[in-house]
Amino acid sequence: MSHHIVEFEDVHYRYPDGTAALKGLSLRITHGESVGIVGANGSGKSTLLMHTNGFLLPQKGSITIGDLKLNNNTRQEIRKKVGLIFQNPDDQLFMPTVFEDVAFGPLNLGLSPERTRECVKEALETVGCLALAKKPPHHLSGGQKSAVAIAAVIAMQPDILVMDEPASHLDPKSRRALINLLGHFHHTKIIASHDLDLILDICKRCVIIQEGKVVADGPAEELLCNSRLLEENNLELPLSLQKRNLSSGGTMDEITKLRHLLGHWAEHNTEHARTYQDWAKTADSLGRKELAGLLRKIAEETTAMDAHFQKAMELCR
Repeated sequence: MSHHIVEFEDVHYRYPDGTAALKGLSLRITHGESVGIVGANGSGKSTLLMHTNGFLLPQKGSITIGDLKLNNNTRQEIRKKVGLIFQNPDDQLFMPTVFEDVAFGPLNLGLSPERTRECVKEALETVGCLALAKKPPHHLSGGQKSAVAIAAVIAMQPDILVMDEPASHLDPKSRRALINLLGHFHHTKIIASHDLDLILDICKRCVIIQEGKVVADGPAEELLCNSRLLEENNLELPLSLQKRNLSSGGTMDEITKLRHLLGHWAEHNTEHARTYQDWAKTADSLGRKELAGLLRKIAEETTAMDAHFQKAMELCR
C-alpha cells in the first residue's frame, strides 16, 4: 500500500539561527511498520517528525508520503494521511469540550456533521474516553488528555500515526494503557522517545539518529540491547535491562528515567527559544517593536534555563 510509505532521501534542514538539524538524512518506512526514532538531545528527532506532515519542508533532498512528494502544494493533502501528535497534549486541545476538540479535524477535512459525529464516537470509544465527550479538556487528567489528543488525530483516519514523546506526561498506569492502545493501531506508527522501554514494547524496528543522520537501523530488540552502540550515541540501555540499584536516593531506574526526561526537556527548551526568536523577527517586520522586544526577552530567559537542565543531568549521573 504505497499510501502508507514514508521516504526521506538525503534530507537537509537548517534552522534560521544556523543550527543544522538534518544533514542528509535518508530513511524509508513501509506500510504497517512500527518504528522507534531514538537519539541524544539535538540529534534531529523532533525535526524529522515535523517534516512528516509538512510542518517543516526540506531545504535539500526530498520526502515522499504515499504517492506525493512533500512541498508547499501537497502538504495539505499529506496532512490527511499523517496524524502528528505533539509531546504536550495541551498544545492540541483548545476547544470548550472534548467532543469539539475531536470533531475539529474531521470538520476541517470537509466531513459532514453526521459523519463527523460518527468519527468522533468511534475515536473516543477506541481510546476509552467516550464518557468524557462533554467535559472541558482542562478538567482532564494527564492520561486522559493524552488519550483525547490521540482520539483527535485518529478521528481524521490517518494512514500514518506520528508521535513525539507520547508517554512523557503519563503515570505508570496511563503509560501502560497507551502502550496497549497503540498496539491496536495497525497502520504505520513512527514514535520518537527517550523512553526506550516504550520503544521496545511498541516498535519492531528502531532507528538511531545522531547529528541529523541515521547511524543505525534495525530490529529494536537488537539495537536497544547493544550497550556499546547506545553508549556511542549518548544513550543508555532500556530501564528494563538495567539490574543495578543505587545505594541510596532511590532506584537506578528512577534516576535514569529522570535523566532521560531532563534531556528531552532541554532539547525542547532549545527549540522553544528558537521559535520565540523567529516570532520576534516576524513581530519586528510588522512594526510591533514592543512585542518583538518582549519575545526576545522570553527567548533569552528560556535559553538561560539550558544551564540548569545540564546541571540537573550531571547530578543524575
